[in-house]
Amino acid sequence: MARKSEQSTPKAPKEPGRIKQMWQVFNMTRRYDKNVVWIMALGFLLPIAAGLVVALLLSDGNGFSMAMWIVAGVLAGFLVALIILGRRAERAAYGQIAGQPGAVGAVLRSSLKRSWRGSEMPVAVNGKTQDAVYRAVGRGGVVLISEGSKTRTTRMLEEERRKVLRVLPNVPVTFLYVDYNDPDAVPLHKVASRMAKVKPSLNKAEVMAVSNRLTSLGSTGMPIPKGVDPFKVRPQRGR
Repeated sequence: MARKSEQSTPKAPKEPGRIKQMWQVFNMTRRYDKNVVWIMALGFLLPIAAGLVVALLLSDGNGFSMAMWIVAGVLAGFLVALIILGRRAERAAYGQIAGQPGAVGAVLRSSLKRSWRGSEMPVAVNGKTQDAVYRAVGRGGVVLISEGSKTRTTRMLEEERRKVLRVLPNVPVTFLYVDYNDPDAVPLHKVASRMAKVKPSLNKAEVMAVSNRLTSLGSTGMPIPKGVDPFKVRPQRGR
C-alpha cells in the first residue's frame, strides 16, 4: 500500500533553472521594449572596450595582465547587461498592469525599499470610479499615493491627510499622484524611486511607531482586488 501511495502521489513541477528564467524575462521584456536588445548590447560592449583600452595602456606588453583586464571588462559588461535587463523588465512588467485597479498596491508590495512600510490594500476607495488611496510609512514620514484621476483623488488625499494629522500632527505627509492620463503624474514604475527621494525626517524606531499608530485608523471604502504581481502577469500575444 505504501508503494502504491508513493507512486500515485504526483511530483511537484520542477521550477525552471536560473538561465531559463533569465531567458523568459528577456523574451517578455523584448516583446514590450523594442530598445532593450541594443541597450543591453551597448551596456555589455562598453566595459569590454574600456578593459581593452586599460589593458593597452597599463599592461606594458604583459600578456597575463592584458588578459586579466579583458576578462574584467567582460565580467563587468555582463553585470551591466543584467542590471539593464532587470530595470527594463520591471518597467515592462509594470507597464502591463498600469491602469488596472490595485496596480499601485503591486508596487508597494514588491518594490519598496527596506526603510518603507506599505500595504497592497488601499486605505480609501471610491466604489463608483475605483479610484484609490494607498499609504506608506518610511524615513520620509507618511506618503499617500492616489491611483486614478488627479482631479477626483485630490479630495480623497486631503481627507486621508486630515486623519493622519489628527493622530500624528508632527509627521510630514507627502502626496504622490498616479494618474495614467496625466503626463505630469508619477509613472507606475517610478513610484518606489520617487518615495525614496522624500527627505528623511524619522528614524527607524519612529517609523515603526508611526506605522503601528496608523494601523489603528483602519481603511474605508469599498474593497478592490489586491495588487497584481507584475512578475506573474502573462504577456499578451500579438495579434
